Amino acid sequence: LLLPAYCYSQFTFTSSRASFYGSPDGLGTPSGACGFGTYGKTVNDANVAGVSSLWNNGTACGTCYQVRCNVPDVCTDYGVFVVVTDYGEGDDTDFVLSPRAYGRMALADKSEELYTFGVVDVEFLRVPCRFRGYNVMFKVHENSKYPQYLAVATLYVGGQNDVLAVEMWQEDCKEWMPMKRAFGAVFDIFYPPPGPMNLRFQVSGSAGLTWVVANNAIPKIWKAGVAYESAIQLA
Repeated sequence: LLLPAYCYSQFTFTSSRASFYGSPDGLGTPSGACGFGTYGKTVNDANVAGVSSLWNNGTACGTCYQVRCNVPDVCTDYGVFVVVTDYGEGDDTDFVLSPRAYGRMALADKSEELYTFGVVDVEFLRVPCRFRGYNVMFKVHENSKYPQYLAVATLYVGGQNDVLAVEMWQEDCKEWMPMKRAFGAVFDIFYPPPGPMNLRFQVSGSAGLTWVVANNAIPKIWKAGVAYESAIQLA
């Protein structure tokens, strides 16, 4: 069971609306626009969301929010904490939640009543992500084709950090080579250099704009659909 830990914040909540999408198991979707795959289905105990106005060309992927609904006698005071794994548009909504996340905004015996609203007024707040026991991982997207095309998504990015860019070290010319944002959280490159690959990713967060280097992030023989763990943790 994976549960990020969050702290309450003194910052101001923003008013909006939220809905939920159809999912027979109540979980997230493995085909989300962020490109997370099965990670997007189960991360954070499936308390996940798609966003629209917050999307920012995919930079929102992996960010965390506290979302609480505003229906007296139905909603809790603290709401639910979600990880963004998808793009989703609704009826003037900023969030389209998984059914599990939507129901967890309600009091213990009021979730079914909350579902009947379909769309509900909410307040939301950006909060740090903390993935206990998990280092940053680099997932090779399923569309990758060894060895000529590599697409990578960065998972378990803790703190309140936005991944803005990803680069790969090119040993023959001793320089960092930029990868292109293909979609969502996925950055890609054609004909990556052979051998184990060093990556660095640029994050914007409380420490400002910084580059984080992951040596040997991708092995020499990599496989599509596999996530490779680094030694990095972000807070």
